[in-house]
Amino acid sequence: MSHEVKIHEAQTVILRELLFAPSARYSFLRKKTGLESDHFKFHIARLLEVGYIEKTAEGAYRLTVAGKEYANKIDTDKNVIERQPKSAVIIVLKDGDRVLVQERLKHPYFGFWGYPGGKIRWGETILEAAGRELEEETGLRASLVYRGVYHEHVRSAENDEILEDKIFHVVGAEKPSGELKVDFEGGRNALLSLQELAKIDKKYTSTDIETGLGIGKESFIEKTQFYTKDEF
Repeated sequence: MSHEVKIHEAQTVILRELLFAPSARYSFLRKKTGLESDHFKFHIARLLEVGYIEKTAEGAYRLTVAGKEYANKIDTDKNVIERQPKSAVIIVLKDGDRVLVQERLKHPYFGFWGYPGGKIRWGETILEAAGRELEEETGLRASLVYRGVYHEHVRSAENDEILEDKIFHVVGAEKPSGELKVDFEGGRNALLSLQELAKIDKKYTSTDIETGLGIGKESFIEKTQFYTKDEF
């Protein structure tokens, strides 16, 4: 399923019950929600409409393939859809003694410098995502190799609230070809030496991963970073 539909709490209850059964009758599901018949009919109709459930030949209800995928994200203790970390790529491209970085010119993190990257799209491999993001944002192509995982929790410096939970797959890029696109919507690119990069105050801490060489000997790094509301 390429996208998800936000659903009502009562609909989450119905999906949770069907998660643990091949199928279930109307009366059983209505009793679990505690709703009056008219209200329950509305929620059953909605789940049928979005394709999360279907009616069997025997008149019961069961999860569709899309419904199984969606219902599997339910926290069955709290009856809510669990929030999950964002999955993205970071591309560490070296060209001689310089590394490719970009200034972010959109929110959040407006004005921060870091490696290019972006979200992994549904159905993409990690290296496909890295190649697409690299070409879209920089105009370059390169030989790509998987380096490891960087997991980052972003917290508010004011109240310790979690602002973001991100899992980055670090991809090394070598032998670039093409003409570097300096400006793009939401940022600008530059090839800087590690010394030049070190002098920039407003940069992501992920630029310190093996001082710009990728993860190197480590295959997994996990950090918690704090940002003020103005930085975020």
